[in-house]
Amino acid sequence: MNPEDILPDSLLDRIRGRAAGYDRDNAFFHEDLSELKAAGYLEIFVPAADGGLGLGLGGAAQLQRRLATAAPATALAVNMHLVWTGVAHVLAARGDSSLDFVLKEAAHGEIFAFGNSEAGNDSVLFDSRTEAVPLPDGGYSFTGRKIFTSLSPAWTRLGIFGKDSSAGEGAGELVHGFLTRDTPGYEILPDWDTLGMRASQSNTTVLDGAVVPADRIFRKLPVGPNADPLIFAIFACFETLLAAVYTGIGERAFTLGVEAVQHRTSFKNGGRSYAQDPDIRWKVAEAAMAMDALYPQLSRVAADVDELEDLGSQWFPRLVGLKVRATETARSVVDLAIRVSGGSSYFRGSELERLYRDVLAGMFHPSDDESAHNTVASAWLGPLETP
Repeated sequence: MNPEDILPDSLLDRIRGRAAGYDRDNAFFHEDLSELKAAGYLEIFVPAADGGLGLGLGGAAQLQRRLATAAPATALAVNMHLVWTGVAHVLAARGDSSLDFVLKEAAHGEIFAFGNSEAGNDSVLFDSRTEAVPLPDGGYSFTGRKIFTSLSPAWTRLGIFGKDSSAGEGAGELVHGFLTRDTPGYEILPDWDTLGMRASQSNTTVLDGAVVPADRIFRKLPVGPNADPLIFAIFACFETLLAAVYTGIGERAFTLGVEAVQHRTSFKNGGRSYAQDPDIRWKVAEAAMAMDALYPQLSRVAADVDELEDLGSQWFPRLVGLKVRATETARSVVDLAIRVSGGSSYFRGSELERLYRDVLAGMFHPSDDESAHNTVASAWLGPLETP
């Protein structure tokens, strides 16, 4: 798979050319989405037999990294569609056909979004503040508030979950389903006015008795951590594709930094290029070495998912470690690129200024820094002892 065949330079240039305008106007990337959809980009995980690209997580990560070098917010929002189609692909590869309908609907143009995040819910997928009330026909009525719902202006299928407190043995049961755009009982708030990643339009979605019918309910799980394949598939796709986007941001920032250093000249050094300044060279080298460590980690984790590697209890440390490495590396590389590029990067409208704002969003995606370190520490040292 050659990413340039699927996402050619001509398309990438058009997407890059629109990114600043979307950011300035706090506007959704309608033109980008239209072109990506026409190119079959939203069907990365759809089997070739069904008209898709038939790629795995490794191929998707390469493409998302490339897209993010042009428009991080576009790539981040598209990620949410790719997470769901990726989850369906990962499950199918492991013999679970419960989300095959996601791939079939994606092949027919449906756009999926991720509506699981909730303010104050640090249990992420293991509990929910949204109420899921069972209905006599097997469907559920959902009431709650979902945040960071990327693709808000465009999704046709919204994956949500909530807690049925009447089920299970006291703790309740977590119910997962897909809401369709024409379902009554939800409201998308026009509240996305943020520091960066503005084009993603990740608005808050308020559910007020929104009904998901029985045939759109695809999982019921106990509250708390569990080994269901769905949980692995969501974490694997979400963390890996997220890491790919931030790797692309770091890659683009590094490219811009190198270009700036080669073109900037030093008056006190007789007009010589800053590429001849030892301190600047050190910063460029620092950024290069940081990125060099990230590329193989991203590639290896994605390949392990595609190759059905059984890493047991080490899977989640690997996934959250990749996410933290990618987001933190990208943030430090953007910072170094700005430092070597000079004061022009401080002005509104410069690409590095926009990347500086966009990259900060990485710290807010799950798993956050604290949760990730706890996961990795527990994998190697065991859980914290209770008093």
